[in-house]
Amino acid sequence: MELEISRAAFDAIVAHAREAAPRECCGLLIGLGAQIESAHRARNVDPSSTRFLIDPHDHFAAIRAARAGGREVVGVYHSHPSTPARPSATDLTEASDAECAYVIISLAVDPPEVRLFRLEAGAFVEEPLSRL
Repeated sequence: MELEISRAAFDAIVAHAREAAPRECCGLLIGLGAQIESAHRARNVDPSSTRFLIDPHDHFAAIRAARAGGREVVGVYHSHPSTPARPSATDLTEASDAECAYVIISLAVDPPEVRLFRLEAGAFVEEPLSRL
């Protein structure tokens, strides 16, 4: 299924990636159906510069905020500050939700590359992501 991302959400995740570099940033994507309307920043509680772990408090805050607005968490995003926007082996090992959209932002190129993946049968499959 092709997802659409609002200009505001796209700009917010790219800005977050730039601010967090050289560490990975992470957050939740809020929307409805096939639309990502906003991005909810989360703290990366993993001390490594090449992994992310969404702070559970931020995760629950995003769920509550989405529900309060009649929306839902439709996915997660994180950055790859110096590598391509492709899921790493760690990303695959830690992914578990086939209903979730996984968006990766790469700062290794200019302009930053933003790609969407879904988990299918234990592997990531790229899907189209359209900007509104």
